[in-house]
Amino acid sequence: MSQVHLIDHPLVQHKLTLMRQQDLSTNSFRRLLKELSMLMTYEVTRDMPTQPVEIQTPLETMTGQMIDGKKLVFVSILRAGIGILDGMLDVVPGARVGHIGLYRDPKTLTAVEYYFKMPADMAERDVIVVDPMLATGNSAIAAVDRVKEVGPRSIKFVCLLTCPEGIAAMQAAHPDVPIYTAAIDRQLNDHGYILPGLGDAGDRLFGTK
Repeated sequence: MSQVHLIDHPLVQHKLTLMRQQDLSTNSFRRLLKELSMLMTYEVTRDMPTQPVEIQTPLETMTGQMIDGKKLVFVSILRAGIGILDGMLDVVPGARVGHIGLYRDPKTLTAVEYYFKMPADMAERDVIVVDPMLATGNSAIAAVDRVKEVGPRSIKFVCLLTCPEGIAAMQAAHPDVPIYTAAIDRQLNDHGYILPGLGDAGDRLFGTK
């Protein structure tokens, strides 16, 4: 579990509890997801390297530290990953964006790819793959498989919720990829949904439930 980072900040947990509620409106769910992803970005980027930059303050020149945002890539697993992506881009607007389109086969629960688009020069970039749920792990594993094919400098995976089954599957397939999450829930049900969870994040985000 050394590669699993639980973000248990009180603000994160408060907003996640609000998001779990069944009667929450689509508008409120969307707003809370954006706010929560902004807070999580703070922790996920904690160890990012910086470079010295000479600047002029109102009083004198000094050497400050800045992140090279153009070398960071947020990779959204469509479609629900868009909700996390929006908040992260508000915090790191210079980041590039990649997209992976995956859907879960309802019979086999395996991930089927229908879209893949990444920025150029990936060997110089640090990637953060985002998806609200790490449930069976099939979509996350398939996404990281594809991202590794383009050879980025590093990869992290960020989700709101996960469970022991999802963590075990992800770590078995990609032990080198750290997982950042706001909660580790109890288990999966027979349909591959996290319990207690928050339902289908994509349907709740886009009002298609």
